[in-house]
Amino acid sequence: MGRGGWMGAEDLVQSLEAYYQQNGSWIGADSLLAARGHGHNLGAGHGANPGSNAMASLRLADQDGIILVSNSPDEIGMKASQAELDAATLLEVNGTTRGFLLAQAGNTFQTVLFEQILLTRIRSASMQAALLAGVIALLLALLLTGILIKPLRTLTQAASELADGNFSHRVHVKQPKELAALGDAFNQMAGSIEQAGQNRKAMTADIAHELRTPLAVQRAHLEALQDEVYPLTHQDLEPVLAQNLLLTRLVDDLRLLALADSGALQLTFESVDFVAVVSDMLTRFQAQADNLQITFETKINAEKRFIKADTERIQQVLHNLLQNGMRYTPPGGSLWLSLFNQDDNIVLELRDNGEGIAPEALPYVFDRFYRSDKARDREQGGSGLGLAIARQLVLAHGGSLQAENHPQGGALFRLILPLSEPGESH
Repeated sequence: MGRGGWMGAEDLVQSLEAYYQQNGSWIGADSLLAARGHGHNLGAGHGANPGSNAMASLRLADQDGIILVSNSPDEIGMKASQAELDAATLLEVNGTTRGFLLAQAGNTFQTVLFEQILLTRIRSASMQAALLAGVIALLLALLLTGILIKPLRTLTQAASELADGNFSHRVHVKQPKELAALGDAFNQMAGSIEQAGQNRKAMTADIAHELRTPLAVQRAHLEALQDEVYPLTHQDLEPVLAQNLLLTRLVDDLRLLALADSGALQLTFESVDFVAVVSDMLTRFQAQADNLQITFETKINAEKRFIKADTERIQQVLHNLLQNGMRYTPPGGSLWLSLFNQDDNIVLELRDNGEGIAPEALPYVFDRFYRSDKARDREQGGSGLGLAIARQLVLAHGGSLQAENHPQGGALFRLILPLSEPGESH
């Protein structure tokens, strides 16, 4: 018997010992245990609800081991077993044993108190864990807010700048990576919008420039005829007609590009022998090539040759490519044309032996009104729209048109069109 293992029940033991010392007996001690959640007393009918807590299973016995307080009324007045007394905690007053504090039958104080302390500690640990989790959540929220708010504010400000027309504004977001990716996408979008705006302004200026010269020439000739500076003859009307034809062609080209850009260009697809179309276009250009002393070198190695295309538009693409190639091929030079199959496509490569395309000009070859040599203008027969039209028409056929410099010199244009089975049309 002893006081070992109480771990927090000392106050109950001390209270009981103080009670006995003051009253000289255990009569009424049941009220003390009842106040702490313990059960029935000597029979007075007092006590708390059994099982109200883990200490409700404790019993009180006098110095002879007679049970005075218990949750089980049948036990009151009975003597505790020697084993129970050996496991009980002594209640001593002035060094003399005056009673025993026993656990419920089959238990020990260590078991009862362990359950109580375990529950208490679980509750305490749960509260501490909840508090700690709340603090951590708050800190993380503040941290994430700091991480996210700044780049979001940057992106919002950039969007406002873009809405106000400042297309040169860019953002610099490095973290987190998702917002950094969004920042990169925003910069690309802003760059595209800025480039589109610059292209629109440049195109407007180019159109005005292209229209102004032939209109000025027409006006000068018409005023000369009106003032009888020139006689009204067919010969003197030819320059006016030539400028009118140039204007008509320019307007038609612009209209074609506008239709292609908007997806409103009407195409009639049918099964076309592309090799035959290429051969026909070479025949049409033969007289012009002979006049310029340009030689056509052809190499055809295409077993599959049919495509789904609008014949007239494909002829226009080939016309623009051949016209461009001959324009930049010196007299006595050659144009090499090869046809071959590659995967499910037919490929046409057209190479001249001119000076090639300046590296800084390559990205803009297919831009409208772009000329790598500014000295080459309408006197050379070019408006700067031919290659732009060719590319738009090729895209409308599901193909691609590329430009590069050949390793042996000269410019190389590569036209790629998807193959189809003979007879397919829609």
